[in-house]
Amino acid sequence: MNDITRRDALALGASAAALAVTGASAQTASPIKAADVPAPSLPIEKGATLRMLRPVRFVKPDEDVFRANAAKFTEKTGVEVKVDFVGWEDINQQTAVTSNSGAGPDIIIGFTDAPHIYADKLIELTDVADYLGKRYGGWMWLAEKYGKRHKSNAWIGLPFGATAGPLIYRKSIIKAAGFDKVPEDHAGLLDLCQKLQKAGKPAGFALGNAVGDGNGFANWLLWSHNAALLDEAGNVTINSKETVAALKYLKQLYPTFIAGTPSWNDVSNNRAYSSQEISLTANGVSLYFSLKNDPATVAIAEDSEHQFLPMGLAKSPPMGGLCLNAMVFKHSPYPNAAKAFLQFMMEREQYDPWLTANSGYWAHPLTAYADSAVWSSDPKIKIFRDTMANKYYTGYAGPISAASGAVNADYVLVQMCASVATDAATPEAAAAEADRRAKRYFRRS
Repeated sequence: MNDITRRDALALGASAAALAVTGASAQTASPIKAADVPAPSLPIEKGATLRMLRPVRFVKPDEDVFRANAAKFTEKTGVEVKVDFVGWEDINQQTAVTSNSGAGPDIIIGFTDAPHIYADKLIELTDVADYLGKRYGGWMWLAEKYGKRHKSNAWIGLPFGATAGPLIYRKSIIKAAGFDKVPEDHAGLLDLCQKLQKAGKPAGFALGNAVGDGNGFANWLLWSHNAALLDEAGNVTINSKETVAALKYLKQLYPTFIAGTPSWNDVSNNRAYSSQEISLTANGVSLYFSLKNDPATVAIAEDSEHQFLPMGLAKSPPMGGLCLNAMVFKHSPYPNAAKAFLQFMMEREQYDPWLTANSGYWAHPLTAYADSAVWSSDPKIKIFRDTMANKYYTGYAGPISAASGAVNADYVLVQMCASVATDAATPEAAAAEADRRAKRYFRRS
């Protein structure tokens, strides 16, 4: 939570160390190709300083290299930048306070659809987004979905990357249960989880108010049964026979989980898997990264594999991406400095070392970065490379809006699932309650 100033940039030995750890090298060695296109004119305001808020890192080099890159911007421009890292559960609340008060950070990197909730309080980022898209091979599908206003080419957010939550499992334990890999259908997954539970090596999936893991599991459960919050026209469709079928399946699956998953946050399954309490969960690359880089758990990393969650009835892997999405607020007195900073952070000289440092945890939003050396550095992380090409998203299958964002932020779908798993509600009653809660937000919009 420290200020990053010109003095820090000169003294930041940790910056060089962080870059060395990642194996990233100078621009000349980068495989990323950048087109020669003119950058937008962004004359930085006199006396500009910036304050940024963003979610705390799960992979430590994410923060180290992000801070080092911010310090490089200060060194280049003289603009002092303060970067504050806050808890995942806190970022939505602090963004709401900033929006409502019209004061606070110039830039907030929120999650996924946050810019669509606060669209009227934000400046457009179209000039920067158009430049970056032309320079680095175009924006990936999910980046455009989260970055642009619905039915518009106006960018209100600038996606930095997204983390996915595929399965991670212990190969030896899965094999001992009689499987070469996790089955790709609902019945097969249930069979596997029942066998793991009997063997004392259960699965565990978050059913608590977890920004990434809780929402990710609830969305997979619904999408893999062809259920969705909205239809393409934006009508609330959560109270459907498909949702009820998904919740009835959860009623069968939940007893195979380790106890306590309805109270899990975004670190709970990491801890349970690392301590060998569970043998199967869903998580971003951070869990594998931590196992691989700790001598005490490197053997677990070697015995671990990633795989997409079962497709079920879906036509493609039903997995979204928890996206880092940058916003610049209208109350900032230094909008050009803010846009110049975001542009600087996504240029290859800064972005590729950051992408490499976090081992692809925040998978790239720009097509050219698919050529980053990080994606060939370890075959076990390649599954994350195309995260932002996925076509499932928060609010699927309707338009992204303030209402769909509020439903997600209020954990409506997660709590629907948890109520059924814990016998607090029947599948039919839970679907009806989720429908009521969701429609309340859409009536306000």
